[in-house]
Amino acid sequence: MSLVVYNTLTRKKEPFEPIRPGKVGIYLCGPTVYKPSHIGHAVGPIIFDAIKRHLVFRGYEVTWVVNITDVDDKLIVEAVKQNTTTFQLAERITGDYLAAMRVLHVDGIDIMPKASEHIGDIMAIIQRLIDRGCAYASKGDVYFDVTKDADYGKLSNRRVDEQEGQRDLQSGEKRNAGDFALWKAAKPEEPDEVKFDSPWGKGRPGWHIECSAMAQRYLGETFDIHGGGLDLIFPHHENEIAQSESANGKPFVKYWLHNGLTRVNTKKISKSDASPEMQAALAKMTLHNLLAEYPGELVRFFVLSTHYRRPIEYSAEEFDSKKKGLDTFYRLFERVERLCKQSPYVSEPRGSARAEVGSPSLATVCEQYAKALTDAMDDDFNTAGAIAALFELATAVNRFIEDERLESEPRASARADALSATTRLIELGRLIGLFIDPPPKRTVSDDGVADKAMNVLIQVRQHLRKKKDFESADIIRKLLTEQKITLEDRPDGTVWRAE
Repeated sequence: MSLVVYNTLTRKKEPFEPIRPGKVGIYLCGPTVYKPSHIGHAVGPIIFDAIKRHLVFRGYEVTWVVNITDVDDKLIVEAVKQNTTTFQLAERITGDYLAAMRVLHVDGIDIMPKASEHIGDIMAIIQRLIDRGCAYASKGDVYFDVTKDADYGKLSNRRVDEQEGQRDLQSGEKRNAGDFALWKAAKPEEPDEVKFDSPWGKGRPGWHIECSAMAQRYLGETFDIHGGGLDLIFPHHENEIAQSESANGKPFVKYWLHNGLTRVNTKKISKSDASPEMQAALAKMTLHNLLAEYPGELVRFFVLSTHYRRPIEYSAEEFDSKKKGLDTFYRLFERVERLCKQSPYVSEPRGSARAEVGSPSLATVCEQYAKALTDAMDDDFNTAGAIAALFELATAVNRFIEDERLESEPRASARADALSATTRLIELGRLIGLFIDPPPKRTVSDDGVADKAMNVLIQVRQHLRKKKDFESADIIRKLLTEQKITLEDRPDGTVWRAE
């Protein structure tokens, strides 16, 4: 099937046809680096990393830009609280953010521009808007006149008089209530480092114009995909469109893709929710804390298990559920490695694993679910559908192992087929950024005490089962499960795994 995407601008799915054949430009709104990033800041990068991987797989040359907002009112306020400079704070938070991206295998970002490094680009667009009569200066501020844009509100389907939610603080006088700041006059109490010289006096750019300038600088005046959370549709993306199209006289973006918001106990993350419960939940959801508790691949799997346009429900229970799902794959990988004496992981995708599957039925299954995965991604980047295809293939490989009695019969050709099919599964997972690295091995103490103790329990359980005291044997399994220790009964014996 051909690739289709849901375009927020047109409110429908459309065939994907890039502006320049074979090339795709993507801009994703990045973080405002004034406080540690939370899981909501990871959702967009994880999703768009998977999107880029799929586009590259389909043969496109992709340039993906994610900006860093390091000039903003919030940064100034927070730097004062922490007794540091604005840019020192921004650098520290940015470093933490990038470290988290590496753990999450968000590897596809090509350019990460900072607003502070593009003041000249920003001022050039503002001057062009003034020259065209779409913006005006007032007491050192510069505002965009929303009445000059006949299409204002086309993305959010809101009227000019519904303009609200601005986070920019202005001091000048506006002609219309909905006008928004392009340039903000410096205040005496603000640090000199955020006071930039301009034709309208010292000051700094507004939030919206920063993204327009950085997107245009690296992707051109019109580009293919602009992404961000649903909460950015208005006013941020709406204002980006208004100022960019008014300045350039041409469409700004062809396809607008918006991901759903992260919710805690069905509540949307909101800056205005100051309840102790919500703030405690948000603190736990910082990427630093989250990645200290959960592996990066699990966090990525958690995000990609939901279609990007749907909200993501955050809870410990949801993470536990996704961990069980991810463990389904890890158990298969471990099983195949044990049977074949070789890891199904390869340092580089072999690409030929499909041809190496000698069993016609298993080869057909590999082809079937490879197509199911790519079809899901072609349908508006449905990562949840792609993961469902991976589960189906894992089930098929396990079934092949059972049908061929590979646990008890050392048939080399069938075991080689299981190995190749599993490698194929891993390669397919990598198309959305999963299974990049082998899962961590189960660890035990250096002197083997854990293994020795577990072997004693396993022998006691086996003794009870031989005596047909299944109730007592089940109590041992239940107590171990409560401690997150899993027993697996296999033809060649019982093994244990600690979660």
